[in-house]
Amino acid sequence: MSHPETSLPVDSPTLAELTRAELIELIEAQQEAGIRISFPGKSNARKTGRRVRPRTLRELKSYGAGSEPERAHNLVIEGDNLQSLATLYKDRGQVDLIIADPPYNTGRDFRYNDRWDDDPNDPGLGEYVASDDGARHTKWMKFMWPRLQMMKSMLKPGGVIAVCIDYRELFRLGQMLDELFMEQNRLAIINWQKSYAPRNDKNHVSAATEYILVYAKDEARATTALLPRTPEMDARYRSPDGDPRIWKPKDASGSKAAKNQTMVYAIQSPFTGELHYPQAGSCWRTAQRQLLTWITQWGADYELRDLDDAVERAKIIGIAPSDVPPVMGIVLKTPLGKASAAARKRLEAGHWPQLFFGQKGTGRPALKSYLEDVKQGRVPTTFWADEDYTQPIVLGTTSWAHTESGHSQTGIGELDAIVGPHHGFDTVKPLKLIEKVINLWCPPDGIVLDPFAGSGTTGHAVLRLNAETGSERRFTLIEQGRPDRGDSYARSLLADRLKRVISGKWRSQTVDPQPGGFRFAALDRKVDAAALLSMERGEMTDTVIASHFDSNRRRGPGLSYEAPAKYRYLVARNADDEGFFLVWDGPNENTNLTEDVYEDIVAEATDANLKPIYHVYARLFLFQTDDVIFYQIPDRILRDFGLDLRGEPFSEE
Repeated sequence: MSHPETSLPVDSPTLAELTRAELIELIEAQQEAGIRISFPGKSNARKTGRRVRPRTLRELKSYGAGSEPERAHNLVIEGDNLQSLATLYKDRGQVDLIIADPPYNTGRDFRYNDRWDDDPNDPGLGEYVASDDGARHTKWMKFMWPRLQMMKSMLKPGGVIAVCIDYRELFRLGQMLDELFMEQNRLAIINWQKSYAPRNDKNHVSAATEYILVYAKDEARATTALLPRTPEMDARYRSPDGDPRIWKPKDASGSKAAKNQTMVYAIQSPFTGELHYPQAGSCWRTAQRQLLTWITQWGADYELRDLDDAVERAKIIGIAPSDVPPVMGIVLKTPLGKASAAARKRLEAGHWPQLFFGQKGTGRPALKSYLEDVKQGRVPTTFWADEDYTQPIVLGTTSWAHTESGHSQTGIGELDAIVGPHHGFDTVKPLKLIEKVINLWCPPDGIVLDPFAGSGTTGHAVLRLNAETGSERRFTLIEQGRPDRGDSYARSLLADRLKRVISGKWRSQTVDPQPGGFRFAALDRKVDAAALLSMERGEMTDTVIASHFDSNRRRGPGLSYEAPAKYRYLVARNADDEGFFLVWDGPNENTNLTEDVYEDIVAEATDANLKPIYHVYARLFLFQTDDVIFYQIPDRILRDFGLDLRGEPFSEE
């Protein structure tokens, strides 16, 4: 199903109909010799993201948690994730990490509405795609393509996306990500062990692992952190010589002899007099002057001397003897017998020099590597083994259901303890797994986005890491739930879980609360000029706060609400204690900034202890003054949602 694309697909529009972004993509495809995935409806799927309309956000305060400043840091959106991503236009290019756990296309977890092919704004949920549906892979790719496109645009230049998947769509997802993000930006394919006991699942080989595909928006600008060191790693450091600092031995030589030819020479042992050279292809890893200082600490005098050993060094470097640069070796100046006696005396005394020759003095040159000097972390590998995921993150005093049945049940056990059993959600990732991803690819002050939030594991992980490490990460979670059953996971499960994590009032026990909060908002009406101008004040307040974007404050929390009953115009404040005022009593009354309205705004700002800079949303600017920053309704709101003021479809351009 993959081929090099050298021309427009059959179902593509003409060149004149292509957008600028599509033309650039087409030109890049012509220039590349790589393989690009092809599937029926791909051309239409590529345009879907630009045809989806953003929505207004209606805050449901009872489902949120925390004070107003705490709520402003994090956001939970109830609704379709494609529409939600379009609504989050103001956050494009600002997200550090996206964690996505999309449906695995198992035959019972994925819906597709055929009407989305013509109108991606169609509200229908679609039917479940059965495992025997001949078009199930095509439908899944048409569903995922525009979402992956929009996720990529949400990432900052050095941002990272981590997508969870199993064997069913692994290869198709990998091809889509290779094409959208480019193969050179693939950071890892993580293979994590979800269960350690073979299951009788009627397959030839029992599936014990799942995968996380990790891509950077730009590999050169992305950063992968070190993982915390384990006690087992630190236990390798000891002090057999009585050194007050614990250490472990490491080879005094390293690779790349061909690039460091002047660091290939002999070092004479003070114990045996043997001349030691680096191993083939290796060179000494420390400057000669430093090695000379360390070796004289064994009680003998040394000097640099030409040993006429070009042939020996040439073999190590892998070049002809005539090409070997002249380098002198480090050799004894003190007679060997006297040097050996001094060295053995120092060996018995303990606290050896940093360059040593084994614990008995008969080994090759080695260096002491002190624990306090090594990087305080470990490099991640692509296989994440079972020891990380066998037990829930907190056991407490209450038994956890299902923990004995394998790693795939760990997340369910954690969720059971927090919200109680019988929640009906059986695709929960272990908390440790998500924490590990966040630690690796989201900075301590970064933003995490989860467009398939499920039970809220990502939000829980952010709150817990913030509490444990003092980090200030923020999250945005999107979850539609099951509106066809009248049971939204976003409300009944996700919000409930996060509120219990924040309060510490778990269903099974009371635990330490996790500081933080979040706003809970539901997608509402499609955004266009007519919809905005017909809004009542409450709707307009939510829309202003949802849409506001300040290019000078690309990080930091958004606007936080003020008590609407106390003030007529003041609706929010930002982190700089500047007030935001809405002149809007409905579509037909009091919508303009006049002198009288301005005086009331100043009075309200003074009462609320706000700075004398007034951000005012209104229909018309009828009173001019330097201390007002004016936002016209509906034009500014439409622009902040990414909509062209001429009414054209949504566009990132």
